[in-house]
Amino acid sequence: MNKIDELMTLLQKKERDDDKCKNTIIWILAIVGAVAAVAGIAYAVYRFFTPDYLEDFEDDFDDDFDDYFDDEDAEEN
Repeated sequence: MNKIDELMTLLQKKERDDDKCKNTIIWILAIVGAVAAVAGIAYAVYRFFTPDYLEDFEDDFDDDFDDYFDDEDAEEN
């Protein structure tokens, strides 16, 4: 009976050690996930508040392009 008790004790100890290892991995993954979520939110806020300079450039280019053709039409008349 004594040998069986020793085996049971060893198995229970191993299970507790495995649980500690699993808990550590879960905590590490939770922290990494939280940091990634905060970084994603910060990037989304940055993209939302940063002006789109390319859009303004394209509008200016279109205005200049239209003005050029308006000038040509005026010269032909």
